[in-house]
Amino acid sequence: MKFLIDNALSPLLAQRLREAGHDAVHLRERGMQSIPDREVFALASDEGRILVSADTDFGAILAWWEASHPSVILFRRGLARRSAYQANTLLPKLADLQDALERGSIVVMEPGRIRIRTLPL
Repeated sequence: MKFLIDNALSPLLAQRLREAGHDAVHLRERGMQSIPDREVFALASDEGRILVSADTDFGAILAWWEASHPSVILFRRGLARRSAYQANTLLPKLADLQDALERGSIVVMEPGRIRIRTLPL
């Protein structure tokens, strides 16, 4: 899978995803850490990447655009700040989430809970 990691998350998450065999890039690796959310969203869409963030603004952008892609994974509550925990939570679930992410979904990951909403919202 292809991922774009938002600046709200650590570059270590992109590294862990690459180590697991995925195509993952962090905005900082491209010197794009300051671009507006709408440009981040457009970049993920243009490159066919799943956007991974802790920024809830992306849910609002998805609703506003009425888009079916890109899929977005949002880390909420305690998951939002610990890259090792994020990777250890996400990686084992990716196979189960793959169909939803390929169809176009927003996946909200919280401690002990995963919610999936099909796009467009």
